[in-house]
Formats: sequence, C-alpha cells, structure tokens
Amino acid sequence: MTSESLSLSFNPAGIELDRRQGLSRQLYQALRVRVLDGRLASGTRLPASRDLAAALAISRNSVVRAYDQLYAEGFIEGRVGDGTYVAQLPQAMLPAKKLSTKISTGLSTGLSTSLSTNRLDLPVDLSSKVIHRGALQRVERNHLATPPSGPPRAFRVGVPAFDLFPFEVWAKLNAAFWRKPDLQQLCYGDPAGDQRLRGLIAAYLRSSRGMQCTAEQIVITSGAQQGISLCAQLLVEPDDGVAIENPGYRAAGHAFAVAGARLHGIAVDSEGIDCTELAELGDCRLAYVTPSHQYPTGVVMSLARRLELLAWAERTQGWIVEDDYDGEYRYSGAPLAPLAALDRQGRVLYVGTFGKVAFPALRLGYLVLPPALVDAFSQRRAVDVRHSEVSTQAVMAEFMAAGHFQRHIRRMRRAALSRRNTLLSGWPQGIPGIGSLPSVAAGLHLTVAVESAALEQALIEKAASVDVEINALSSYWLPDSQKPEDQRAGLVLGFAAVPEGDIIEALGRLDRIWHT
Repeated sequence: MTSESLSLSFNPAGIELDRRQGLSRQLYQALRVRVLDGRLASGTRLPASRDLAAALAISRNSVVRAYDQLYAEGFIEGRVGDGTYVAQLPQAMLPAKKLSTKISTGLSTGLSTSLSTNRLDLPVDLSSKVIHRGALQRVERNHLATPPSGPPRAFRVGVPAFDLFPFEVWAKLNAAFWRKPDLQQLCYGDPAGDQRLRGLIAAYLRSSRGMQCTAEQIVITSGAQQGISLCAQLLVEPDDGVAIENPGYRAAGHAFAVAGARLHGIAVDSEGIDCTELAELGDCRLAYVTPSHQYPTGVVMSLARRLELLAWAERTQGWIVEDDYDGEYRYSGAPLAPLAALDRQGRVLYVGTFGKVAFPALRLGYLVLPPALVDAFSQRRAVDVRHSEVSTQAVMAEFMAAGHFQRHIRRMRRAALSRRNTLLSGWPQGIPGIGSLPSVAAGLHLTVAVESAALEQALIEKAASVDVEINALSSYWLPDSQKPEDQRAGLVLGFAAVPEGDIIEALGRLDRIWHT
C-alpha cells in the first residue's frame, strides 16, 4: 500500500504513543476509541501492519498485536485478499447516538435508577432487619446451595489451580508486614480499602483490560459475592425488576432477591444475554451479566451484543453489573475489553476478584464504580464490616508491586490451558445422549449438553459413586423457567482444580462407570 492510498483509507494523524508505555496496548486503545466514537466508520479500510508501523515509527509486531486484539473483540475483520477493515456492525445494535468518549462523572437526578440511599440509614445491627414478604418468598424460591468444601477434586467448578500458588512468597510478605507494621495501618481504615492496593488494581486494569479507571473509583470487598450484594443493596428497591442470565450464577440472583428484586431470567444465546428480550421488560432497572465467560454456558459476549447492552443502559438509565470472575483466563490473545472499558455514560459497575487467580479462601475482591457512586458504596460497606482486614490488603499490594501477581497469572493461565487440554483429549467417547465437547476459548469450566434431565441425573450420580464431582446444568436455571426440563439438562465441569494426573485418573473412572 502506498502512502497515498494509506491517507485515503485511514489517517493515523492524531495517534500519539508514549514510548515509555506498552505501544501495542496504546495503539489498540486509540483505534478502539476511534471506532466507538465514529471517527473510524464501519467499512473503513485499515493500513497493512507494515505501513501503519512505518507511519507511526514503531515496530510491526506492536501493530500486529494491536490488530490481533481488535480482531478478537470484533472491532475489525479481515477480507481474504483485500486487507483489514473496521467491522460492519448492524445499526440496530448500536446506540441511537454515538457513544460519547467523555466519561460521565455524575448521575442524573430524579430518575428511577437513583441510588437507594435510604439503605444507608440501616442500623448497625442488621439482624433485626425485616425482609419484605415478597422478597422472602423470592429468596425461598431461589434457595442457594452452599459451595462444596474440602480439598478440590475433579471436576469442581469455580476453583483455580491454587495448588500452584506461591505460598512461600506470600508467607514471606506476610511475615514482613507483621514484623514491623505501620502503626497507622492498625487503626480503623478507609472502608473503601487500602489506598495502595486500590492504586495497583487500577493500574493493572488499565494495562490488562483497557479500563480508564482510577484508585478513587475502586472499593475493596470481601470477594466478588460481597461486591454483588452491595450492588443489590444500593441499586435495588423492593419489587424492582432485575435481569439475570438464565441459566446463570444463582448466588447473584439470591443477592438481588434478598434486596427485594423481582428476577427476570433472560435467555443466553451464542452471543450472550438476549438484549431483545431484555428490551421488552418495562420495569427492569438493572442487568447482571458475565460477559467475559458466561456462567455456566461459557459463551463470550460479542462486541455487537456488548454495544447493544450498553445502549439499553443508556436508553433506560439502567445499571449493568459486570461480573468478570475469570476474565484472566483467555487462551488466545489478551483478555477481551470488558463492558466497563466501553462504557462512557457511567452505567457499568465492574466486579472483580482475586479468588480465581489466588485461592477462594482469600476472600478479596473489588468493585470499580462510576465516580458518583463511590461514597455511597463506601458508607454502606462501613455499616457492614467497617473496613477490610488490613494485612491481606497490604500483602496483596506488595505481591502486585513486586511483580509476583503478573507472573502468577501467566503461570495459572498456562496451567489452566494444560488442564483444559487434558480434559478435552481424554473425555469418554461413545456415551449415548451426551453432546459433543465445546471449544473452550476462555474461563475455568465447560458445559456439555445431554439429551434429558433423567440422563443428566444418572450421569452425575454415577460420577459421584466413583468420587468425581460434576454439576448439573439444570441447577443453574431459575425455578420458574419456561424452558422444557430436558432442554435445561447438561454437565458443567471445572478443569482447573486438580493436576493433569488427577484429571486423567478421574476420566478413566468416568469412562468405566458410564459404560456399565
């Protein structure tokens, strides 16, 4: 491509890159913003990687990595023999007006989505709280099963390879903290969490997720579940409609039901939550989603569907609670940009956790909030727990600052990929009624369809008889789901909890018991 044709298709003028920072990430972000704000319209031809590298005076590899990420997220597409173009997104899936590139720092007043600040006036003794009768009935209908305890085994869901966690490093950092603690840290702390840890989390999200967030937007929580519960307590009034994925994470639905919400189970297809079905709800003020790796189906939400969901939130002045529970685990390319990185209207609350890269018992997570919500969430958390335990925060901050965290994530991703491959290659063949294994591009689990609820139960019972743990897909659906029972059946298997040798042994036991 000549310089003349380059200027006719795409002009890189205005793209300024800081050579002290990651060039490919900066270029990716610059191009993504230009697609979102309309400066790069659908169908625009992009220059070849070599030409763009020459125009920006950077290496071709930096351009290739930026293009690869844009390909993965659906922003650009290749046409055989004709180069690279900005993807042609359906207009119906785009907001009525272009997404603003200015991040909103305030909330509209007088809207149905106004913060439930009356909940900040709850007494400290929450045991006396009277639950609304309708909410109590909804909680009873959405009974929450306790996660399995004890040592991990194949194929437990929601458990990372924490047998690989660097406990010796953690112990040294913990001992160093308590050997000579800063006395100021032993006083009552900020309910939003340790300032240093919040800053390091913000820096990590900026580099790994493309989120333009600051430490001031982050509130530390005792795991992702507390983050979800805070969202339910502060954003939902009794009898508000809340949309959740169906099938989906039942513990999230439980948290919203406790807050008095009327749950709307929204179907999940190959692109994520069905926004057409969501748009038909007239009473819905909040949607809870797992876009990076839908729980439990494993679907990765498409870019078009992400934009459609953001458009719904802007149009209805609704909230989106984005649970990025295992977003670190993507097996081709970098993790996809979350909804929070695309949000320009301050409608997305991002839930993150360290439990899926460290170990569940750590109970350390965080919320990334629109700026105007931070004070209310901090105050509400102060009512519950005052502030997080100090040493865990301080040790995690040092763990991140010293580079251990990023190295551990890379190690965990390699281990999960190897364990995934072991499961896929050794899966029992020739079992009547079991569907084919899916491709698994992300996450820590996979879901396999089976032909009936009766077969689902029989397979799981036989697996349990040989000490193999498998979850029923039917248990992830809301109790009042309209979908036929047999169409809700399936097997949900986590593949990261135990080493490859244990996976092979468990698969052997399954093969024998399922063929009898």
